[in-house]
This record gives sequence, C-alpha cells and structure tokens, in this order.
Amino acid sequence: MSRSEHARVRVAGFQPVQVLAALVGLVYLAIGIVGCVRTGFGDFTGNTDHMLMGFMINPLHNLVHVVVGVLGLLFAATSASARTYGWVLFIGFGLVTIWGLMITGVISSNPVSGLGNPLNLNTADNWLHGATAMLGLIMAIMPARKKVHVESTDPATTTQQPVVTGDDVPGNADVPTRPVPQQTAAAQTGHHRPSRRRMHRSGRAAH
Repeated sequence: MSRSEHARVRVAGFQPVQVLAALVGLVYLAIGIVGCVRTGFGDFTGNTDHMLMGFMINPLHNLVHVVVGVLGLLFAATSASARTYGWVLFIGFGLVTIWGLMITGVISSNPVSGLGNPLNLNTADNWLHGATAMLGLIMAIMPARKKVHVESTDPATTTQQPVVTGDDVPGNADVPTRPVPQQTAAAQTGHHRPSRRRMHRSGRAAH
C-alpha cells in the first residue's frame, strides 16, 4: 500500500522580527531611564536645556521612551505581536517626525503650532525618530522564517477492525450473513430412520 505525505508550512522558532523588537525596546527603555535620571520629573513638558547624547529631552519625552521600550519587550513575545509593534513604531514615530520637522522649521506649515513643543524636540530627535519609523516599517513587512514539516501516513501502521461476514464478503459490515440451517432432531441424537429397502429385505429373510 502506498504511503501518503502531507506538507505543512509553519513558523520556525524565534523570528528575526522578535529580536529587533526586543532590541528596540531595550534601547528605548535604557534611554528613557537615563533621561529620567538626568531631568528628574520637574517641569514635565518644559523646554529645558537637558540633553542626552545630542538629543533634547524633558520628563515627558523620557516617559515616551520608557513606554516605547516596555512595549517592545512585551510585543517581542510572538512573531505577530512583534510585527504589530513595527506598525506602531512606523505610524507613531512617523507622525512625531513630521511634527518635529514642523517645530524645527523644516516644514513651514504647522497647523498644530498652538501645542508648542511639549516633547522638547530638536533636529537630532527628528533624525532618531525618522530612523525608528523606517525600522518599524521594515519590522512590519519582514517575512517570517518558516519550515516545511512533512507528515507521512503509512497505512501499514494503521489498525483497522476486520469486517465479519458469513461468506467473507469484502465490504461494509452491513452485508447480511447466510443463515446456518438447524440440525434435525434425528441428526442431533445420532439415530437415522431405516430406509424402505432395508425393511423389505429384513421381511423376506423372516419368511
């Protein structure tokens, strides 16, 4: 009997997108914690002169970095959630980048100028946020690494219940069996009725 094989494509283990999500999360979490140490929590949305490696920061900006970092570590748990995190980075930091370009004057029109600069953004921040948005897009569309699992089914190893029929007829169990004729009372007792020829011969011998 032939062996049938079925191929299934499955996601293979820990994905590269999960590694990227975890790394981004760690970097932003570290930046946020260090920034909180530098600025403290006073003047939460103020435009202070606190800088970290060339990036302008304030307490609100640091809090955003901490939240992004924690989300990265949480969303790195599965491949699907890591890709979702990539879309969050792309959309969120993409919007913040455009907003930063408006604040720094690269884009002349600023319809939300009334909000001021609550994140204390500068040109270096725009570069960082823009690069993060592009990295998020790459994470979101990155193909998953997959493996092909071949599952074979060998009929010889499968057990089937035999179909019991009276005449060994192959098929379903619904095939009727042939009834077995019952034995007569004479056959059961072992005595047979003497034939007429034997009775006639025994009568002639008596004469």
